[in-house]
Amino acid sequence: MSAWGFSITLSTEPHLIMSTTFTWAIANLERETQDGFVYNAHYTISANDGTYSAGAYGSVGFERPESLIPFDELSKEVVIDWVKEAIGGEEKVTEIEAALQAQLDEKRSPTKAAGVPWA
Repeated sequence: MSAWGFSITLSTEPHLIMSTTFTWAIANLERETQDGFVYNAHYTISANDGTYSAGAYGSVGFERPESLIPFDELSKEVVIDWVKEAIGGEEKVTEIEAALQAQLDEKRSPTKAAGVPWA
């Protein structure tokens, strides 16, 4: 305890804090030329922790909505929201991101290996 009434404890243990960034993107959209209705989106999800990366690709179809946003007014954020909702909402988003995180964890600390013991 110091003369001021408090103590300071210093840890010599290293603390490794990994943070994974998940990036959702739209690779391509399929639409009807007559009115611009987007009926299919191809998307990617990439995970990066600064050292390792993993990714996934998928496509999802959409039902025709009652009103359309003109194709040239769509933003990637709007379409990514459509994709996330169409695949199952936040529960499915969490599941996909957890699977990508598991791939990064396996790369960081492998539990399986291949090879032969001789040269």
